[in-house]
Amino acid sequence: MSTTTESPRRNGVDTATLFATLDAVKGQHEIAKFQFRANNTWVTGTHSRSTAAGFFGAMQELRHKADTVLEFDHPEVLVGTDHGPTPAEYLLHAIAACLTAGIANIAAARGVDLTKVTSTVEGDIDLLGILGLSGDSVRNGYQQIRVSIAIEGDADDKTLRGIVEQSRRRSAVFDALANPTPVVVDVVTG
Repeated sequence: MSTTTESPRRNGVDTATLFATLDAVKGQHEIAKFQFRANNTWVTGTHSRSTAAGFFGAMQELRHKADTVLEFDHPEVLVGTDHGPTPAEYLLHAIAACLTAGIANIAAARGVDLTKVTSTVEGDIDLLGILGLSGDSVRNGYQQIRVSIAIEGDADDKTLRGIVEQSRRRSAVFDALANPTPVVVDVVTG
């Protein structure tokens, strides 16, 4: 007779693995060092294509189960052919997805069952900056990003708000947007 033990799941999160990962990182901090990568190739005009495949994490080179290909472009009104969202729009999707993933993990760790998590993200850009028509008075990037999250689950309002707040505090994408991140651009010609 054999016995199988299922990993407990809450909100789709394997909580046993989540806590085991936390314990492993507490015991060996090097496990927490990750490097994610994007490879991008220009197609034509403002259209380019990126692939997410391999990354370094848990002290080893790893690959995603499947390569993810993302199409980037500008809409026709911005001299593109609209083969995909703009890079700036992907940034909005990234913060929404990062906060949502954090909410699911944190709620699972706290024993809260979620029934709904949705978000709307808006970002305001003044093209005078990107087009170089403002001197230095208008920034190139977003002037403001607003995230609205609707969350429901088997916890009170204060607990649900606390889960969202903890996700915001621990979000890698929120951190990269809210705090200066050094960016180094290396150019290879030939």
